Amino acid sequence: MPARTNPAEHGGTWRLGDLPVYRVGFGAMRLTGTAPFGDGVPRDRERAINVLRRAVELGVNHIDTAAFYFSATRSANELINRALAPYPEDLVITTKVWPGRDPSGAWWWAEPAQLRAQVEENLRQLGRDHLDVVNLRVPPSGRTGSIGEHFGALAELREAGLIRHLGVSNVTSAQLAEARDIAPVVCVQNPYGIGAPSEERALLRHCGELGIAFVPFFAIAGPGREAGPAVGDNEAEVCAVARAHGVSIPQVRLAWTLQQGPHVLAIPGTSDPDHLAQNVAAGALRLSEEEMARLTSLGRAHMPVGPRKHSAGPPHTRTTGVTTPR
Repeated sequence: MPARTNPAEHGGTWRLGDLPVYRVGFGAMRLTGTAPFGDGVPRDRERAINVLRRAVELGVNHIDTAAFYFSATRSANELINRALAPYPEDLVITTKVWPGRDPSGAWWWAEPAQLRAQVEENLRQLGRDHLDVVNLRVPPSGRTGSIGEHFGALAELREAGLIRHLGVSNVTSAQLAEARDIAPVVCVQNPYGIGAPSEERALLRHCGELGIAFVPFFAIAGPGREAGPAVGDNEAEVCAVARAHGVSIPQVRLAWTLQQGPHVLAIPGTSDPDHLAQNVAAGALRLSEEEMARLTSLGRAHMPVGPRKHSAGPPHTRTTGVTTPR
Protein backbone atom coordinates (compact mmCIF):
# COMPACT_ATOMS: atom_id res chain seq x y z
CA MET A 1 0.00 0.00 0.00
CA PRO A 2 1.41 3.42 -0.92
CA ALA A 3 2.74 5.46 2.00
CA ARG A 4 0.76 8.55 1.02
CA THR A 5 -1.83 10.21 3.22
CA ASN A 6 -5.32 10.20 1.77
CA PRO A 7 -8.94 10.11 2.95
CA ALA A 8 -9.49 6.49 1.92
CA GLU A 9 -6.90 5.17 4.35
CA HIS A 10 -9.01 6.18 7.36
CA GLY A 11 -11.36 3.30 6.64
CA GLY A 12 -8.57 0.76 6.99
CA THR A 13 -7.41 -1.95 4.61
CA TRP A 14 -8.09 -5.57 3.70
CA ARG A 15 -6.64 -7.99 1.18
CA LEU A 16 -8.36 -9.51 -1.81
CA GLY A 17 -6.04 -12.49 -1.98
CA ASP A 18 -2.61 -10.88 -2.21
CA LEU A 19 -4.03 -7.51 -3.30
CA PRO A 20 -4.30 -4.88 -0.52
CA VAL A 21 -7.19 -2.45 -0.87
CA TYR A 22 -8.67 0.32 1.18
CA ARG A 23 -12.00 -0.75 2.62
CA VAL A 24 -13.94 2.08 0.98
CA GLY A 25 -13.98 1.46 -2.75
CA PHE A 26 -16.08 2.65 -5.66
CA GLY A 27 -18.92 1.00 -7.61
CA ALA A 28 -19.10 1.95 -11.28
CA MET A 29 -22.74 1.01 -11.91
CA ARG A 30 -24.14 4.54 -11.74
CA LEU A 31 -21.58 6.10 -14.07
CA THR A 32 -23.41 5.13 -17.24
CA GLY A 33 -26.79 6.66 -16.39
CA THR A 34 -29.55 6.31 -13.89
CA ALA A 35 -29.70 2.97 -12.12
CA PRO A 36 -30.28 0.13 -12.55
CA PHE A 37 -27.25 -0.69 -14.66
CA GLY A 38 -27.34 2.52 -16.66
CA ASP A 39 -30.84 2.03 -18.05
CA GLY A 40 -31.75 5.69 -18.28
CA VAL A 41 -30.53 9.12 -19.27
CA PRO A 42 -26.74 8.94 -19.70
CA ARG A 43 -24.59 11.00 -17.39
CA ASP A 44 -22.16 13.52 -18.81
CA ARG A 45 -19.15 11.60 -20.09
CA GLU A 46 -16.49 14.02 -18.86
CA ARG A 47 -18.16 14.28 -15.47
CA ALA A 48 -18.05 10.49 -15.14
CA ILE A 49 -14.38 10.43 -16.11
CA ASN A 50 -13.60 13.17 -13.62
CA VAL A 51 -15.41 11.30 -10.82
CA LEU A 52 -13.27 8.22 -11.48
CA ARG A 53 -10.08 10.26 -11.45
CA ARG A 54 -11.18 12.05 -8.29
CA ALA A 55 -11.85 8.71 -6.60
CA VAL A 56 -8.25 7.67 -7.21
CA GLU A 57 -7.04 11.06 -5.97
CA LEU A 58 -8.96 10.43 -2.73
CA GLY A 59 -7.07 7.16 -2.35
CA VAL A 60 -9.67 4.70 -3.64
CA ASN A 61 -7.89 1.67 -5.09
CA HIS A 62 -10.77 -0.81 -5.42
CA ILE A 63 -13.25 -0.29 -8.27
CA ASP A 64 -16.15 -2.65 -8.92
CA THR A 65 -17.52 -2.89 -12.44
CA ALA A 66 -19.08 -5.23 -15.02
CA ALA A 67 -19.37 -5.43 -18.79
CA PHE A 68 -23.18 -5.34 -18.38
CA TYR A 69 -22.99 -1.87 -16.81
CA PHE A 70 -23.81 0.11 -19.94
CA SER A 71 -26.39 2.43 -21.41
CA ALA A 72 -27.08 3.43 -24.99
CA THR A 73 -23.98 5.64 -25.09
CA ARG A 74 -21.87 4.72 -22.05
CA SER A 75 -19.92 1.67 -20.89
CA ALA A 76 -18.59 1.61 -17.33
CA ASN A 77 -15.55 -0.41 -18.38
CA GLU A 78 -14.78 1.97 -21.22
CA LEU A 79 -15.09 4.96 -18.89
CA ILE A 80 -12.69 3.33 -16.40
CA ASN A 81 -10.22 2.63 -19.20
CA ARG A 82 -10.46 6.17 -20.54
CA ALA A 83 -10.16 7.79 -17.12
CA LEU A 84 -7.48 5.71 -15.44
CA ALA A 85 -5.28 3.89 -17.99
CA PRO A 86 -2.38 3.46 -17.66
CA TYR A 87 -3.62 2.14 -14.34
CA PRO A 88 -1.97 2.91 -10.98
CA GLU A 89 0.02 -0.07 -9.73
CA ASP A 90 -2.12 -0.43 -6.59
CA LEU A 91 -5.50 -0.18 -8.36
CA VAL A 92 -7.63 -3.33 -8.07
CA ILE A 93 -10.50 -3.70 -10.53
CA THR A 94 -13.14 -6.34 -9.80
CA THR A 95 -15.77 -7.41 -12.28
CA LYS A 96 -18.48 -10.04 -12.52
CA VAL A 97 -19.71 -12.54 -15.09
CA TRP A 98 -22.56 -14.99 -15.78
CA PRO A 99 -25.19 -12.32 -16.50
CA GLY A 100 -25.00 -10.63 -19.87
CA ARG A 101 -27.03 -8.09 -21.82
CA ASP A 102 -27.49 -7.83 -25.56
CA PRO A 103 -27.24 -4.45 -27.30
CA SER A 104 -30.94 -3.79 -26.65
CA GLY A 105 -30.34 -4.24 -22.92
CA ALA A 106 -32.13 -7.61 -22.68
CA TRP A 107 -30.64 -10.00 -20.13
CA TRP A 108 -29.22 -13.43 -20.80
CA TRP A 109 -27.24 -15.88 -18.66
CA ALA A 110 -24.07 -17.55 -19.88
CA GLU A 111 -23.44 -21.26 -20.04
CA PRO A 112 -20.09 -22.36 -18.53
CA ALA A 113 -18.47 -22.51 -21.96
CA GLN A 114 -19.48 -18.89 -22.61
CA LEU A 115 -17.78 -17.46 -19.52
CA ARG A 116 -14.42 -17.21 -21.27
CA ALA A 117 -15.93 -14.85 -23.85
CA GLN A 118 -17.39 -12.73 -21.04
CA VAL A 119 -14.00 -12.58 -19.32
CA GLU A 120 -12.29 -11.66 -22.59
CA GLU A 121 -14.86 -8.92 -23.20
CA ASN A 122 -14.02 -7.38 -19.82
CA LEU A 123 -10.32 -7.63 -20.65
CA ARG A 124 -10.85 -5.89 -23.99
CA GLN A 125 -12.98 -3.10 -22.59
CA LEU A 126 -10.65 -2.43 -19.67
CA GLY A 127 -7.49 -2.77 -21.74
CA ARG A 128 -6.00 -5.38 -19.40
CA ASP A 129 -4.12 -8.64 -19.99
CA HIS A 130 -5.67 -10.16 -16.86
CA LEU A 131 -8.50 -9.36 -14.45
CA ASP A 132 -7.66 -8.78 -10.78
CA VAL A 133 -10.84 -10.31 -9.36
CA VAL A 134 -13.79 -11.91 -11.16
CA ASN A 135 -17.00 -12.61 -9.23
CA LEU A 136 -19.36 -15.31 -10.41
CA ARG A 137 -22.70 -13.52 -10.12
CA VAL A 138 -25.36 -16.14 -9.39
CA PRO A 139 -28.80 -15.52 -10.95
CA PRO A 140 -31.80 -15.12 -8.63
CA SER A 141 -33.20 -18.45 -9.80
CA GLY A 142 -29.88 -20.18 -9.13
CA ARG A 143 -29.56 -19.61 -5.41
CA THR A 144 -30.87 -23.08 -4.59
CA GLY A 145 -28.77 -24.96 -7.13
CA SER A 146 -25.17 -25.89 -7.83
CA ILE A 147 -22.69 -23.32 -9.12
CA GLY A 148 -19.90 -25.86 -9.49
CA GLU A 149 -19.85 -26.09 -13.27
CA HIS A 150 -19.75 -22.32 -13.77
CA PHE A 151 -17.24 -21.71 -10.99
CA GLY A 152 -15.10 -24.55 -12.30
CA ALA A 153 -14.97 -22.84 -15.69
CA LEU A 154 -13.70 -19.67 -14.03
CA ALA A 155 -11.15 -21.67 -12.06
CA GLU A 156 -9.77 -22.95 -15.37
CA LEU A 157 -9.45 -19.37 -16.64
CA ARG A 158 -7.61 -18.52 -13.43
CA GLU A 159 -5.19 -21.36 -14.08
CA ALA A 160 -4.75 -20.05 -17.62
CA GLY A 161 -3.68 -16.64 -16.25
CA LEU A 162 -6.67 -14.59 -17.40
CA ILE A 163 -7.89 -14.08 -13.83
CA ARG A 164 -5.84 -13.47 -10.69
CA HIS A 165 -8.48 -14.12 -8.01
CA LEU A 166 -12.03 -15.42 -7.86
CA GLY A 167 -15.07 -14.34 -5.89
CA VAL A 168 -18.77 -15.17 -5.77
CA SER A 169 -21.80 -12.91 -5.72
CA ASN A 170 -25.43 -13.33 -4.64
CA VAL A 171 -24.67 -16.71 -3.07
CA THR A 172 -25.75 -18.83 -0.14
CA SER A 173 -23.36 -20.28 2.42
CA ALA A 174 -23.73 -23.70 0.75
CA GLN A 175 -22.72 -22.25 -2.61
CA LEU A 176 -19.72 -20.53 -1.03
CA ALA A 177 -18.61 -23.88 0.38
CA GLU A 178 -19.08 -25.51 -3.02
CA ALA A 179 -16.95 -22.85 -4.70
CA ARG A 180 -14.20 -23.12 -2.10
CA ASP A 181 -13.96 -26.84 -2.76
CA ILE A 182 -13.04 -25.98 -6.35
CA ALA A 183 -10.71 -22.97 -6.01
CA PRO A 184 -9.80 -20.23 -3.50
CA VAL A 185 -12.45 -17.54 -2.98
CA VAL A 186 -11.25 -14.08 -1.95
CA CYS A 187 -14.59 -12.27 -1.64
CA VAL A 188 -18.35 -12.64 -1.36
CA GLN A 189 -20.42 -9.85 -2.88
CA ASN A 190 -23.99 -9.99 -1.56
CA PRO A 191 -26.74 -7.50 -0.71
CA TYR A 192 -26.32 -6.23 2.84
CA GLY A 193 -27.20 -3.22 4.93
CA ILE A 194 -29.30 -2.07 7.86
CA GLY A 195 -32.22 -4.48 8.06
CA ALA A 196 -30.39 -7.40 6.42
CA PRO A 197 -31.98 -10.83 7.03
CA SER A 198 -30.47 -13.33 9.43
CA GLU A 199 -28.98 -15.56 6.73
CA GLU A 200 -26.98 -12.66 5.30
CA ARG A 201 -25.78 -11.64 8.77
CA ALA A 202 -24.64 -15.22 9.35
CA LEU A 203 -22.84 -15.33 6.00
CA LEU A 204 -21.04 -12.07 6.79
CA ARG A 205 -19.79 -13.52 10.08
CA HIS A 206 -18.77 -16.77 8.38
CA CYS A 207 -16.71 -14.87 5.81
CA GLY A 208 -14.89 -13.14 8.66
CA GLU A 209 -14.08 -16.51 10.22
CA LEU A 210 -12.70 -17.70 6.88
CA GLY A 211 -10.72 -14.51 6.24
CA ILE A 212 -12.77 -13.78 3.12
CA ALA A 213 -13.79 -10.23 2.22
CA PHE A 214 -17.51 -9.54 2.42
CA VAL A 215 -18.46 -6.83 -0.08
CA PRO A 216 -22.04 -5.57 0.32
CA PHE A 217 -24.00 -3.99 -2.48
CA PHE A 218 -27.02 -1.77 -1.82
CA ALA A 219 -25.48 -0.92 1.57
CA ILE A 220 -26.77 2.64 1.23
CA ALA A 221 -30.10 1.90 -0.45
CA GLY A 222 -31.10 -1.01 1.79
CA PRO A 223 -34.36 -2.79 0.85
CA GLY A 224 -35.18 0.09 -1.50
CA ARG A 225 -32.36 -0.94 -3.82
CA GLU A 226 -32.09 1.48 -6.77
CA ALA A 227 -35.01 3.53 -5.44
CA GLY A 228 -33.11 4.32 -2.24
CA PRO A 229 -34.08 3.70 1.37
CA ALA A 230 -37.76 3.88 2.22
CA VAL A 231 -38.97 6.78 4.31
CA GLY A 232 -40.32 5.58 7.65
CA ASP A 233 -39.49 4.90 11.25
CA ASN A 234 -36.24 3.13 10.38
CA GLU A 235 -35.04 6.03 8.24
CA ALA A 236 -35.90 8.42 11.08
CA GLU A 237 -33.57 6.48 13.38
CA VAL A 238 -30.76 6.65 10.82
CA CYS A 239 -31.45 10.35 10.36
CA ALA A 240 -31.15 10.95 14.10
CA VAL A 241 -27.71 9.35 14.18
CA ALA A 242 -26.68 11.38 11.14
CA ARG A 243 -27.74 14.63 12.81
CA ALA A 244 -25.80 13.73 15.94
CA HIS A 245 -22.61 13.42 13.90
CA GLY A 246 -23.32 16.20 11.43
CA VAL A 247 -23.10 13.82 8.47
CA SER A 248 -25.40 12.48 5.77
CA ILE A 249 -27.68 9.45 6.03
CA PRO A 250 -25.65 7.51 3.39
CA GLN A 251 -22.51 8.12 5.46
CA VAL A 252 -24.17 6.59 8.52
CA ARG A 253 -25.29 3.57 6.52
CA LEU A 254 -21.78 3.09 5.15
CA ALA A 255 -20.18 3.50 8.58
CA TRP A 256 -22.58 0.98 10.11
CA THR A 257 -21.77 -1.49 7.35
CA LEU A 258 -18.01 -1.08 7.70
CA GLN A 259 -18.24 -1.59 11.47
CA GLN A 260 -19.71 -5.07 10.92
CA GLY A 261 -16.15 -6.38 10.73
CA PRO A 262 -12.65 -5.56 9.45
CA HIS A 263 -13.24 -7.89 6.48
CA VAL A 264 -16.22 -5.86 5.24
CA LEU A 265 -15.56 -3.63 2.23
CA ALA A 266 -17.78 -0.95 0.72
CA ILE A 267 -18.31 -0.15 -2.97
CA PRO A 268 -20.76 2.79 -2.99
CA GLY A 269 -21.41 4.22 -6.43
CA THR A 270 -22.14 7.77 -7.48
CA SER A 271 -21.71 10.11 -10.40
CA ASP A 272 -21.59 13.16 -8.12
CA PRO A 273 -18.16 14.36 -6.94
CA ASP A 274 -19.55 15.73 -3.67
CA HIS A 275 -21.26 12.45 -2.85
CA LEU A 276 -18.04 10.66 -3.74
CA ALA A 277 -16.11 12.69 -1.17
CA GLN A 278 -18.78 12.00 1.46
CA ASN A 279 -18.70 8.26 0.74
CA VAL A 280 -14.93 8.10 1.13
CA ALA A 281 -15.10 10.21 4.31
CA ALA A 282 -17.55 7.70 5.81
CA GLY A 283 -14.58 5.40 6.38
CA ALA A 284 -13.44 7.72 9.17
CA LEU A 285 -16.86 7.89 10.85
CA ARG A 286 -17.06 5.84 14.06
CA LEU A 287 -20.46 5.07 15.51
CA SER A 288 -20.80 4.37 19.23
CA GLU A 289 -21.80 0.96 20.55
CA GLU A 290 -25.19 2.39 21.50
CA GLU A 291 -25.70 3.81 17.99
CA MET A 292 -24.63 0.55 16.40
CA ALA A 293 -27.09 -1.35 18.60
CA ARG A 294 -29.93 1.03 17.76
CA LEU A 295 -29.36 0.71 14.04
CA THR A 296 -28.83 -3.04 14.19
CA SER A 297 -32.15 -3.48 16.00
CA LEU A 298 -34.11 -1.84 13.19
CA GLY A 299 -36.54 -3.97 11.17
CA ARG A 300 -34.96 -7.02 9.58
CA ALA A 301 -36.92 -6.68 6.36
CA HIS A 302 -35.67 -9.15 3.80
CA MET A 303 -33.44 -7.44 1.27
CA PRO A 304 -34.03 -8.61 -2.31
CA VAL A 305 -31.16 -10.45 -3.95
CA GLY A 306 -29.80 -10.41 -7.46
CA PRO A 307 -30.52 -8.07 -10.36
CA ARG A 308 -34.11 -7.01 -10.78
CA LYS A 309 -35.87 -8.31 -13.82
CA HIS A 310 -35.97 -5.97 -16.79
CA SER A 311 -38.69 -6.25 -19.43
CA ALA A 312 -39.37 -9.96 -19.63
CA GLY A 313 -36.57 -10.58 -17.18
CA PRO A 314 -33.32 -12.54 -17.47
CA PRO A 315 -34.45 -16.18 -17.75
CA HIS A 316 -31.89 -18.47 -16.18
CA THR A 317 -32.08 -21.05 -18.95
CA ARG A 318 -31.73 -18.71 -21.89
CA THR A 319 -28.43 -18.85 -23.78
CA THR A 320 -27.23 -16.85 -26.74
CA GLY A 321 -23.99 -15.95 -28.37
CA VAL A 322 -21.99 -13.46 -26.34
CA THR A 323 -22.48 -9.94 -27.64
CA THR A 324 -20.49 -6.79 -27.06
CA PRO A 325 -22.17 -4.25 -24.78
CA ARG A 326 -21.99 -0.71 -26.02
